[in-house]
Amino acid sequence: PRMNRYALACALLASANSILLGYDIGVMSGAVLFIKESMNISYVQEEILVGCLNIVSLIGSLASGKTSDLIGRRFTIVVAAATFLIGAILMGTAPSYGFLVAGRIVAGVGVGYSLMIAPVYTAEVSPAVARGFLTSLPEVFINVGILLGYVFNYALSGLPTRINWRLMLGFAGIPAIGIAAGVLAMPESPRWLIMKGRTEEARAVLRRISDSDEEAQTRFDEIAAECRTPDGEWRGQGVWKELLLRPSRPVRRILISAIGINFFMQASGNDAVVYYTPSVFKSAGIRSRRSLVGVTVIMGLVKTSFVLISALFMDHYGRRPLLLLGTIGMGLSLVGLGLGSKYLEFRTHKPTWAIALCVVAVCADVSFFSIGLGPITWVYSSEIFPSRLRAQGASLAISVNRLVSGAVSMSFLSISNRISFGGMFFVLSGVMAVAAVFFYFCLPET
Repeated sequence: PRMNRYALACALLASANSILLGYDIGVMSGAVLFIKESMNISYVQEEILVGCLNIVSLIGSLASGKTSDLIGRRFTIVVAAATFLIGAILMGTAPSYGFLVAGRIVAGVGVGYSLMIAPVYTAEVSPAVARGFLTSLPEVFINVGILLGYVFNYALSGLPTRINWRLMLGFAGIPAIGIAAGVLAMPESPRWLIMKGRTEEARAVLRRISDSDEEAQTRFDEIAAECRTPDGEWRGQGVWKELLLRPSRPVRRILISAIGINFFMQASGNDAVVYYTPSVFKSAGIRSRRSLVGVTVIMGLVKTSFVLISALFMDHYGRRPLLLLGTIGMGLSLVGLGLGSKYLEFRTHKPTWAIALCVVAVCADVSFFSIGLGPITWVYSSEIFPSRLRAQGASLAISVNRLVSGAVSMSFLSISNRISFGGMFFVLSGVMAVAAVFFYFCLPET
């Protein structure tokens, strides 16, 4: 079945929101090298600077379910981009460390909004045929963003330290403006229109995103049936009760699966590995800053190509096999990375093969992440909940995701300073072993 061009365009635009998070992850890994130098900050301050964005994005994720039900999915995307833009301007012009953290906090709220709204909007406009592919687009764009961040780092790293990191962080505002403009061309989500009783507009949108009038009608009836509670009213406040206070058995299973996969996605340490790649490679013995940033560009390319492969095969092979393959692959790569790092710690002379092993292992780790946990977590979080629970369920799962991500990126350097990077990677590979067992026994195929 061919893909509806218009639905694809809408999904692409909504998912492009995730470029913001990706750009931040990518650019921060390099910018922090220069911020350390120009502001003289300790590694704990560095962790706070990097990690606070993730913790705060929690606020955005939690608020976005409510916001998107109130003002619509489209305007929520505009809110996300605008908040992020303000954050980027604050970071680029920050006169002091405190100001810089404030900018990260504002940007973080924007990131939280966009993380949550892109998959929801995409799932609501895309036809079932292509939903897996379209819903994994946000992860594809996160990777495009990371790659952009790396490329900007590399391009700007030659400039004087007092301005290069400001430009790196400030440029994040450019995609935000583009996204806000693009949204104006997008239709509102048909589900939201039906929830609000604007049925004629919903029909018009469905006609544009479906391949035939019959398909549009079927989808309209499906959504309308889902949005009505027995007494003909659409109600949202009962949802949290049903999720948290007295979940039925099937809902409990769904919750455990969704929270579990989001927990392991971040407990895998992938975000931290990406944020602190330059520090990891530095300790492995790559000295020049230019080549540190250069290696990250290679890593970004590898990661992005794998996430595309996964997105294309997901609807064909199903989610479970890819998830298990990715998780086991990550576990093995982390063991390799741990061995390489451990070996290098005890050598004053750093042999090239060990450095190469580390670089290859990091690339393998992020690639397996991009095959499995990376894209599949988002698809899973938005597909597994019945639609009446979808917005709140997904935002709950993603909150766990942000919290764990923040906790990991805020403690990664401190723990590694205690037990060394090698030790840290062995710990993470243990986490992946647990994850593989959990996925095997607890996650049903969607």
